[in-house]
Amino acid sequence: MASIILPAVPSESRPGRFGVYGGRYVPETLMAALVELEREYDLAKADAAFQAELADLLHNYAGRPTALYFCKRLTEQLGGAKIYLKREDLLHTGAHKINNALGQGLLARRMGKKRIIAETGAGQHGVATATVCALLGLECVVYMGDVDMERQELNVLRMRLLGAEVRGVSSGSKTLKDAISEAMRDWVTNVRTTYYLLGSALGAHPYPTMVRDFHRCISIELKEQILEREGRLPTAVIACVGGGSNAIGAFYSFIPDREVRLIGVEAGGRGRKLGEHAARFSGGSPGVLQGTYSYVLQDENGQIALTHSVSAGLDYASVGPEHAMLHDLGRAEYVVQDDAAALDAVVRLARTEGILPALESAHAVAEALRIAPAMHARDILVVNLSGRGDKDMGILARELNLQGA
Repeated sequence: MASIILPAVPSESRPGRFGVYGGRYVPETLMAALVELEREYDLAKADAAFQAELADLLHNYAGRPTALYFCKRLTEQLGGAKIYLKREDLLHTGAHKINNALGQGLLARRMGKKRIIAETGAGQHGVATATVCALLGLECVVYMGDVDMERQELNVLRMRLLGAEVRGVSSGSKTLKDAISEAMRDWVTNVRTTYYLLGSALGAHPYPTMVRDFHRCISIELKEQILEREGRLPTAVIACVGGGSNAIGAFYSFIPDREVRLIGVEAGGRGRKLGEHAARFSGGSPGVLQGTYSYVLQDENGQIALTHSVSAGLDYASVGPEHAMLHDLGRAEYVVQDDAAALDAVVRLARTEGILPALESAHAVAEALRIAPAMHARDILVVNLSGRGDKDMGILARELNLQGA
């Protein structure tokens, strides 16, 4: 396989900054740990043995490359553009999160860290982290909001079976933001012995760069696959955006290709009022949250707002700083799909193609369903299907009344 970590393209203006966004806004206690992490990551990028081991695990353990699947029936039903799915849901553990967990797990081992902490919202990053810790023989503690633990019980059980300790967080909104806060408190306390395996392309430098690099294998493969299948680049690549890891991985290799639209889909939730959605670009403003400067949902006093989404993985109050830069440059478009549209997309894809998407990914599917009919038959839409939907069956059963279907 080709090297997974490649030199940055010009989207990163200088280390740790994406235009004005990014940076390191953390307690002084963590600065030395972040500098050490940056140094070790730079060494790992240049280490052929590290890259070879990561490539081997991604291929033989995680299941890369993932398939690029043409939705024949869905395309015929909608008319207009061809619709493809990049099948990250087929990876081991059921989502794209394993790409980053493997990379950071190897990095933690390289640094001699024996204890791993992580945060999780929908549970997929927690499962991926617990999986990698089991594989590498590392202690694992995962922080998860009480609300998310209830709606993602299956993933909580998976983490515990894999040997992880899952610590519930009862503060704040009891969701991802609060889980990150508790993980950072743990890291401050145990910084010498503990590695924080952050799950999305956010937080203090070098995490946004590092997480992006570990996920850019998605767009590397996708570009090769679509050229082989269609002989040209897609009209648009569409991905859901919570923190932004699957989206930046799917977008990254296409950033220089100006003819390719990059469409990120945020959670429109149940309404337009602050607290009813997680649409950072249409409802937020620049600010600092949990180590980085980016778009944040906040009130007039700068207090972080509550969020809502039917999907546990999209209800974060901020977004990765590289997405903030791509938004301001106009290189990527960020749109909104609400809970109802995401649920409809789950049903449509399941009953047309026999594929059950995660509720997060369903937001991206919903955008493809919206725009495809008005497009030309020559146009190509690729949806990054970031995860599978079995984790969401409890939510889907309630929201779709499946017991009475």
